[in-house]
Amino acid sequence: MTDVQAALETARARIRAGRIHDAVGVLDRALTTAPDSTEVLRLVAQVRRETRNPAGAEAALKRLLELQPADVQAWIELGDAQAVLGRPAEAEQSFRKAHGLDAAGGHGARALAQHLQAQGRSAEVLEITGPLWETTTLTPLIALHGAALKALGRQAEAVAADRRTVELEPTNPIAEHNLGAVLANLGRFEEASATTTRALAKGARAPETWLVHGHALQGLDRLDEAEAAYRQAIRLRPTYADAHRDLAQLVWMRTEDKAAATAEVRRVMAETSNPTPLALIRAKVLSEAGDVAGAYEILSTLAGIRPAEIGLTLAASQEAIRAGQGAQGLAYARRAASMLPDDARVLTNLCEAELANGLPAEAAATAEKLRAAKAEDQHALALQLTAWRLLGDPRYGLPCDYAEVVRAYKIAAPEGWASLDAYLADLAEGLAALHVTRTHPVGQSLRHGSQTNQSLRNAAHPAIRAFPEAIDGAIRAHMAHLGQGSDPLRARNTGAYEIAGLWSVRLRPGGFHIDHVHPEGWLSSACYIALPGAVETDRQGWIRFGQPGIATEPPLQAEHFVKPEPGMLVLFPSYLWHGTVPFEGDESRLTVAFDLVPA
Repeated sequence: MTDVQAALETARARIRAGRIHDAVGVLDRALTTAPDSTEVLRLVAQVRRETRNPAGAEAALKRLLELQPADVQAWIELGDAQAVLGRPAEAEQSFRKAHGLDAAGGHGARALAQHLQAQGRSAEVLEITGPLWETTTLTPLIALHGAALKALGRQAEAVAADRRTVELEPTNPIAEHNLGAVLANLGRFEEASATTTRALAKGARAPETWLVHGHALQGLDRLDEAEAAYRQAIRLRPTYADAHRDLAQLVWMRTEDKAAATAEVRRVMAETSNPTPLALIRAKVLSEAGDVAGAYEILSTLAGIRPAEIGLTLAASQEAIRAGQGAQGLAYARRAASMLPDDARVLTNLCEAELANGLPAEAAATAEKLRAAKAEDQHALALQLTAWRLLGDPRYGLPCDYAEVVRAYKIAAPEGWASLDAYLADLAEGLAALHVTRTHPVGQSLRHGSQTNQSLRNAAHPAIRAFPEAIDGAIRAHMAHLGQGSDPLRARNTGAYEIAGLWSVRLRPGGFHIDHVHPEGWLSSACYIALPGAVETDRQGWIRFGQPGIATEPPLQAEHFVKPEPGMLVLFPSYLWHGTVPFEGDESRLTVAFDLVPA
């Protein structure tokens, strides 16, 4: 055995024994003796990397690649060292070299895709992984392909990649979890529930898996089991804010009891050193329950203690305005803007605070900046239009010409139903079975009513499944009526559409929708299935337009009303403020709603 071989054996023995620092000197002496030994250079690079000396690892790898320029693994390790050293462009070139040398094998592709994904370059990741993911057995590469699809909003396509990972790693609970999560996001709750059940059976113990399991069960209206799943996630991680949020919302919807809904949040808040995430959840529930003063007290107290926390500052601003403390809300909004002046959330909050404090010119300027960053955000457009209305700006007129942009149509009886009345009766029966909670979800517009847990596109009832057919003619007639143009509504009219969301709301007596917009839509809707007799009196239960769902100074009133009728579909721009006039009596009001986006 040569001296160099002996040194290598000694170094490897020390590494195996966990004495990696003891191996450094041995390898440095070996490198002096044999500077061109690829074995020594490779082990030197490993040790230097593991002892947090990326510059030393880079030097060893560069010398190794001078001797073995086709060494794929060395190029990957060189890229890793360069990334740690903060030189991403050089790292990318090293990863691309590895990919070029190993185009079919996948290891270079995995390293390059991982590097690109870390920079948010998901479309480029797909260029790398697309030709390989169906044939490779390298599951990290397949996972990167799926992650890139999800990041680009192509959830349905990501299912196939996650299924392939499960097939290749049938005992891996993480693979099952990832598949379950994307299925739940798609509203495929039956499949998601089966998948997360398998993940748990295979040993998944992460609270994230219990959270996804809860989402799937809630989507199936198995509410007791969903609640138990959320509680298990909290037991595993007591400060898990997402699980607290979903548990609080579910308990609230089932009980309409704010104390019961926030019991777990309050318990853990008393025991944690960082109460902010849980305080935000508690305040949100209280505000939704009508206790605006209680919500503001929680947030303002904490914002005084933690003034640098941007999310807390924004929440305190919003709740201050709801509590009638407009000046304090503006102060919080300006504090947030001093921290993150170009952030969309901050600009939105600042614009709302300016409107609440009678500063429409400032609000118009803020809204213009916000729309420059988020041109198709319907909430940003609504804020701009509200500022223009307060200023008397003529640009308000065309987008808010209610006679032209708000239209009511009768839907058609789908194939298989002899009349519209017969169809509506069957549809009402199918929808009633899906309304299983007592009150509204947290963060939604309805009050004193329920919303379906699952997207109606996944419902099994024949009348619900036929609904897209029933509304298609009305939608196409409305798009033809609008035509094309340069305004924000008509400029997006391609003549084709996709349904971006489909849900049902049942309001009980006293119920209503607070005025709101649909930020991610293009056209929004209200389709009336069953109505209370109160709609014949004083506009009760009517849909109204133009009254902002935010505070303005001076206050602005509704400008347009539409009286609902069974089988009527009202279509309108997603940027229009709209809400429902409360109604009395002892009958409920059943609707289906959806958003459309251009196809």
